[in-house]
Amino acid sequence: MKRYAIYGAGSLGTVLGAYITKNGGNIDLINRNKAHVAALNEKGARITGKTEMLVKVRAYTPDQMEGKYDVILLMTKQLLNKEVVTFLKDYLLDDGVIVTLQNGLPEPGIAQIVGSSRTMGCVVEWGATLSEPGVCVLTSDVDSLSFHMGRMEGITREKFDEVKALLEKMCPVHEEENLLGARWSKLLINATFSGLGTVMGGVFGDVSENAAARRVAIQCMKEVVDVGHAAGATFAPVQGKNIIALFYYKNALKRAFAMALMPIAMKKHRNIEPSMLQDLKKGKKCEIDAINGIVSEWGRKYGVKTPINDRIVEIIKKAETGEITPKKENISLFDDLL
Repeated sequence: MKRYAIYGAGSLGTVLGAYITKNGGNIDLINRNKAHVAALNEKGARITGKTEMLVKVRAYTPDQMEGKYDVILLMTKQLLNKEVVTFLKDYLLDDGVIVTLQNGLPEPGIAQIVGSSRTMGCVVEWGATLSEPGVCVLTSDVDSLSFHMGRMEGITREKFDEVKALLEKMCPVHEEENLLGARWSKLLINATFSGLGTVMGGVFGDVSENAAARRVAIQCMKEVVDVGHAAGATFAPVQGKNIIALFYYKNALKRAFAMALMPIAMKKHRNIEPSMLQDLKKGKKCEIDAINGIVSEWGRKYGVKTPINDRIVEIIKKAETGEITPKKENISLFDDLL
């Protein structure tokens, strides 16, 4: 029998694991949080918010892992990817794959450790939060859930279809020929709404529905697009929508149109609380370097200025040390850049 695991079964991983199990799949949920693992095993995975379900699941801590897996869905933060992927390599079958569902551009680093023929990438188009051990809140509308998945060199059609079928036990999976473009599109969303949402201490809707925040957000989007284009990326559609056509601007009229469209476009995802903000609330370091930080890094590499993304990184780094508290008023910290 095939063996599957979700490594880093926090908010997103628990929701995914519950859906897969509920719809007939067999998957292990692995997480370092002992209280969360205990609650999952004792009470099951309870999913609330945009749906309601209680599903009996099988959960373990990393030290309880045994044997090797055909597919490991990687859903940890990127902060410790080198150590985590090196650890997981010993639990992966020779023809097994690690599927990264992380933010940013994680595939190259993972492929360096396990090989490109054992690395797949998947973009998650929905959000969730962990409200208490064993209980997660799905924050995206059920009809808006989707994955975008692509292959790296060496991944067979058979293996791709196997992973696709596994993820489809939750929601539609779109095969993405342009995986890099899908990554950049998701990075645009995360850098803008997760980055600014964290700065403001709120959810995606606090960014898209606030006039002052939209002015910053639209400039953040433009920076990501300019950097991505300089890097040779062709941005992929997001849930069927051409985000470049909708949000990229070169004149004041198009900029005003894009800002007006923003709350409509984000309506189904307005309740998503940024994972970076969730980390800050728990006193943990967040993955800002893999989101806005990667935009700034690539901007420097290709000579594209990224003042909004640079400032987001600066503010969130200060929030990690307690120097700044995430709150809506922080949007004024960008006034000098507009």
